[in-house]
Amino acid sequence: MSMIHLENIVKIYRIGDVQVNALNHVSMDIESGQMVSIMGPSGSGKSTMMNLLGCLDRPNAGKYELDSIDVSRMSDDELAAVRNKKIGFVFQSYNLLPRLNAVMNVELPLIYSGAQGRHKRAMAALEAVSITQRAHHKPSEMSGGEQQRVAIARALVNDPPLILADEPTGNLDTRTSHSIMQFLQQLNKKGITIVIVTHEEDIASYTGRTIYLRDGSIVQEKVR
Repeated sequence: MSMIHLENIVKIYRIGDVQVNALNHVSMDIESGQMVSIMGPSGSGKSTMMNLLGCLDRPNAGKYELDSIDVSRMSDDELAAVRNKKIGFVFQSYNLLPRLNAVMNVELPLIYSGAQGRHKRAMAALEAVSITQRAHHKPSEMSGGEQQRVAIARALVNDPPLILADEPTGNLDTRTSHSIMQFLQQLNKKGITIVIVTHEEDIASYTGRTIYLRDGSIVQEKVR
């Protein structure tokens, strides 16, 4: 079953009088439970692809089905609801709020969704990433690797079927980067679909499949 189904996706940006074809009739499927990396040079369409997959933007043409739901023409409110229920985001810069401690940062998606038992669920998510000892520490009191684990806990707290990770190891040293990728592999083995944007081949090697973009088109795939 496809978690992600893209069919002839076109995304065009206009900057003044200049038209930029960010994605050119892209079609692909990512099956539920796969761990996939997306690579390509600057300007290849990686960021546009991630924005579309994360329901942060809409295509100009084509169809995007997420977990069998056509999200291509949804309203902003509908997309926000899908994001909260279906997708966990992990970013290069962690995006933790500096004034909140770890458990409070992890609770944020639950607050937005109006969920009950937020503290208990946030602590369970921190336990899942083996960082409960930092639950009451603020981001400034944690290492980069610890902050990224908190960010992953936040991505997991709503039990989404899909995690999108945008350069999740970009701010980390090599040893910590591989530790984070090994952890993402463990999550994938539990059935979570994971899509990672990276510019590093050694990070992509942790995934079972790599999709290469250039000039808004898929030019190559590698299956491991």
